[in-house]
Amino acid sequence: MDGFFGRLNPDMCVVTAVADGERAGCLVGFASQCSIRPPRFTVWLSKANHTYRVARAAQHLAVHLLTRDQRDLAELLGGETGDEIDKFARLDWTEAYGGAVVLRNTAAWFVGTILHRTDGGDHVGFVLDPVQWGEGRGGPLLRLSDAAGIEAGHPVE
Repeated sequence: MDGFFGRLNPDMCVVTAVADGERAGCLVGFASQCSIRPPRFTVWLSKANHTYRVARAAQHLAVHLLTRDQRDLAELLGGETGDEIDKFARLDWTEAYGGAVVLRNTAAWFVGTILHRTDGGDHVGFVLDPVQWGEGRGGPLLRLSDAAGIEAGHPVE
């Protein structure tokens, strides 16, 4: 399948989750709009990931788009694990709808209510109903090829 999957170059997202007083966030390469009316978006979180464990108990997730010049933010959220460090101590963020964590100064973001969780193998899809959103900085978006070389904080097992 490398001839197909290897040619994809999707926009990367950062997903943040809050549940039971715990915050988590990670870099996500599997995400897509999945409905026009009503608007829906799905993000896929690795079962090995700290953010997935927090998201299982969350009611809302925040999804953020980064610009290409925010690779350092992508490295923190994709290359470190919340099992070992508090990523949010290094981030500029604010609380949004339902207690969700929104990162400041990203290209765009939305908070979505979790409608469904779907097991897809080593990842679980979270279908989101957007309830709050905003825009920020301009510039080209961070894509998978821009994030090459970021070693995952929790590799797929």
